[in-house]
Amino acid sequence: MPGRSVRGVGESRLVIKRSVFLGHAAPASTKDEAEEFIETVRSHYQDANHNAFAYLINDGRNFAVRYDDDGEPKGSAGKPILKVIQNRGLINVVVVVTRYFGGIKLGYGGLVRAYGEAASLAIDDAGTTELYETERFTVSFPYALFHTVREAIEDSGARVVDEEYGELVRFTVEVREGEADRLMELLRERTRGRARFGVPE
Repeated sequence: MPGRSVRGVGESRLVIKRSVFLGHAAPASTKDEAEEFIETVRSHYQDANHNAFAYLINDGRNFAVRYDDDGEPKGSAGKPILKVIQNRGLINVVVVVTRYFGGIKLGYGGLVRAYGEAASLAIDDAGTTELYETERFTVSFPYALFHTVREAIEDSGARVVDEEYGELVRFTVEVREGEADRLMELLRERTRGRARFGVPE
């Protein structure tokens, strides 16, 4: 599913009237991955007052959206986090904001701003990346061509997702949809016709 997501795990720390807000953003391609990340953050900060979260998953087949205020006033924590995700046009992302209460109440508007800002800063820290449809192929070649092949794959923006070492080296390559033929042509050229191509099992 084409779209934008976060590139990696991002963190943020915000102190407002002695309350500490810790944001954590991460990519998640399934609902289970998102829930798992939430549990990891929760167990790490189990002494915190609140671990509010939101996630939005959409891979074209599965769609899941959920948010939770985790004990904060209704709509003051999870919803602002989700709003940040939606306003940024992101998919396949989970954000958890942990709060340690500092003894001074922030009021409804203050909470909305704090949770939204902590989420936003965590997403900034994670960085965003373009999602796109991919296709895969295998390439087999003699060991002597290992660096030549890997370099050509990485230079073209594709990636090796599996490696096998037998009589020949065999890479399973993932490339942006529509670009496999061009990369195969490049590999043929670089290996002087010694690379063999196939379809992953």
